[in-house]
Amino acid sequence: MSSSSTPVAPRVAHLQRETSESSIELSINLDGTGVSDIQTTVPFYDHLLTAFSKHSLTDLTVRAHGDTEIDVHHTVEDIGIVLGQAIKQALGDKSGISRYGDAVVPLDEALVQAVVDISGRPYLVHGGEPAGFEFHLIGGHFTGSMVRHVFEAITFNAGLTVHVRVLGGRDAHHIAEAEFKAFARAFRLAKAFDPLVSGIPSTKGAL
Repeated sequence: MSSSSTPVAPRVAHLQRETSESSIELSINLDGTGVSDIQTTVPFYDHLLTAFSKHSLTDLTVRAHGDTEIDVHHTVEDIGIVLGQAIKQALGDKSGISRYGDAVVPLDEALVQAVVDISGRPYLVHGGEPAGFEFHLIGGHFTGSMVRHVFEAITFNAGLTVHVRVLGGRDAHHIAEAEFKAFARAFRLAKAFDPLVSGIPSTKGAL
């Protein structure tokens, strides 16, 4: 809850997107418990989005399919676009939120730092992945290059400022998963209501 005694409207969104390349239906609840039901037809992406949901305490349902016989790129990126749009819609006017969040998350040998600012200004700084990471095929379908594409799609459509830094790692699976978990934990803090915040946490009066 926010600092106001006025009940807060549910921070939810339900979006659909149809193109010649993909079909997506997505529902989100920012004030959930991390329950997810995700079917993207790209198994490793299901795994990453499930981790995002679980560790950000965001309920997430995704039903998607696309031209994966060509490449997973369209389906993966388009889901990121819709997820970003849903986050932006669900956040509403952002009154009472903490706004900022940061996290450092390990996964065995991998270590990733993520910082999130629900700023209304889309910006992504992403780096530190080891040389050649973008060419790794993870889970038989998902290339390492898609990790950055997803973060670009989410941040630009949600209006987030996000910094993700891979501090260490060797296994491509571990690195990718740690990136999503770190982002999730940082987003969890940023979207949370802060009882000390009155109104919108910006000197501009809007985010």
